[in-house]
Amino acid sequence: MTPLPATDALKPMSPIQARQTREFIDGLASEARPYWDMVEIGDELSRDLHLSAELVILYADGVEDFNPWYEGWRMNSWHVEGQSPFGQAIVPPLLVSHFVLSVQFDATRPFSIGSIHTFHDSEILEPILVGTTVRITTRAVEKFEKRGRRYVRHAVEVTDVEDNRVYFRETRDILSL
Repeated sequence: MTPLPATDALKPMSPIQARQTREFIDGLASEARPYWDMVEIGDELSRDLHLSAELVILYADGVEDFNPWYEGWRMNSWHVEGQSPFGQAIVPPLLVSHFVLSVQFDATRPFSIGSIHTFHDSEILEPILVGTTVRITTRAVEKFEKRGRRYVRHAVEVTDVEDNRVYFRETRDILSL
């Protein structure tokens, strides 16, 4: 009988979990590549995201940003317009930035190893109302080396799916092995 791999004593694993974890790690080792090698300048990916009241609540609670401007819900009523200086409730301004990585890293490609988000510059153009569906688009615009390290720069744009209004832009760099 083959001995089970050592696991963290605080998180005991069943034999099936240990095998699945080992298979996953072995798969990463065989398929993973540096991000630099996986991305070409001009590569563009996008994803639509519905900014529901529930998503706003989860984000605001997670970052402890308790602002009544974000409250597009009420207990036992759930969806209400809410209030802010912009009319109804708005989305926390950097919530969409949080979701950029879920667009940048294409789930159809092998897992990228050694990637670190090292820089971003965000431009908030106008508030996004709770309940809006946005399209997050990221485009690889530059590859460069600095102090012997390789970086991929992305331009990000967040637009309204209905009228293409631009809400948010961001430039971000990913350091790659």
